[in-house]
Amino acid sequence: MILLEAAGPQWAALGNAIRGLRALLPFRTLADFGFSEGEETPLEEANPLLRRIGVGVEAWAFASRDGSVYKFYLPREEKRVGSEFGFSRGEETLLLARAGLGDYRALLEKLLIIQLLGGMATEVVAVTPEGILVAKQVLGEPMPQGDDMSGNLPGSLIEIPSRFLRADRDHPRLLFVRDRPYLVADLHARNFVRDRRGSLRVIDLVAGPFPTGTDLREPLIDSWLSRVLADPGASALPDAPDADL
Repeated sequence: MILLEAAGPQWAALGNAIRGLRALLPFRTLADFGFSEGEETPLEEANPLLRRIGVGVEAWAFASRDGSVYKFYLPREEKRVGSEFGFSRGEETLLLARAGLGDYRALLEKLLIIQLLGGMATEVVAVTPEGILVAKQVLGEPMPQGDDMSGNLPGSLIEIPSRFLRADRDHPRLLFVRDRPYLVADLHARNFVRDRRGSLRVIDLVAGPFPTGTDLREPLIDSWLSRVLADPGASALPDAPDADL
């Protein structure tokens, strides 16, 4: 890369960007986290530093002795990682949202949204040579599986009118991140814990940018999004409260 940087300002800018990324997101090996090198499936082998506490669709979770959780997000087919919502036209609703394979940007946005929702403290600590992204969270007390979380969702989430969207994950809600709308869902009991003070904290979810404008071509939803940005309680239609619909 150093040789290429001398070829012109664009290559020099790329070199600076790579160094900046490495400063913010260290490259580390699985051995740094106690996994055996040379194993075909190192995350499945015994680890003297970490205790495996869960395996999900997106990540393997391990607890450390200091009360932290390390989540290892493994890349999957075609270097996809994590999950992200995709949107299509619906039959009973205007939009249908389905969770599918995501990319690294979507994964980082998901971890940011957990922070914005007041979730359990989350930090991206490394990327491995295999492309595994490693996130660190504080260990919490799991919620009983099957608990109804509908009355305990973060207050900044906005309920989406049922005529607008149907999603394949629990409790779909709207969240604005720097005025950009996101669909946030999969907010079931297993994705919440209680911290040391007993407060409820989200630890995982599925998200994706809500389609707008030319991506959507649904004036009714566009109108609602513009109004709900200013007033989270705005109704689905401009001149009719939702209770009257």
